[in-house]
Amino acid sequence: MTHEILTKFPKYGYPTLKRATEEQLVEFLRELVVANPVLTELLATAERLELPDAWIVSGAIYQNVWNALLGYPQGYGIKDYDLIYFDGSDLSWEAEDAVIRRVEAATQAMNIPVEVRNQARVHLWFPERFGTCYPRLSSATQSLEFYASKTHAVAVARIPETGQIKVHAPFGLRAVFEMELVPNYRIDNKATHLEKSARLKRLWPPVKIVDW
Repeated sequence: MTHEILTKFPKYGYPTLKRATEEQLVEFLRELVVANPVLTELLATAERLELPDAWIVSGAIYQNVWNALLGYPQGYGIKDYDLIYFDGSDLSWEAEDAVIRRVEAATQAMNIPVEVRNQARVHLWFPERFGTCYPRLSSATQSLEFYASKTHAVAVARIPETGQIKVHAPFGLRAVFEMELVPNYRIDNKATHLEKSARLKRLWPPVKIVDW
């Protein structure tokens, strides 16, 4: 399936899709998500559980693109599947933990690590864990604006009414498809950028790292 998708973009190919428009990159990403049974099942699970403003974000998405471009197997190198949602009605850890347990139960048969986080309460624990301030958010996708790398900032969700895949990438998809890790200076996340860059370069050697 991945090969069939790649042949739709014969003019571009690896290592870059320089002549592709942003709209074409979004279309390519949608098709890669649809062709990935793990991503589609996780999206369907989030929908069944009625998680508010739920998205799969970051590595599970852009690393899926890299695997397709390099001809690596689906799922290669993916450490976990980040599932975010936004529920401002209850900011307690107990409420978030209950959602985490529901997702764990619902995805047990998938045998994949899923990390679930309520973006409405990140500002409560982020400063203590990372040593820097974090704003109170108003939506799940707003969190992408503060990721350590602009390349990480990509999210997908399913539109319940149509089943179509929607994509949110506040910095665009060009860096994802050019396999370039670009720092995001919205907050001081240098340590995270450096840590993740080292791991990604080890697993996907063609990746280009832009220094902080």
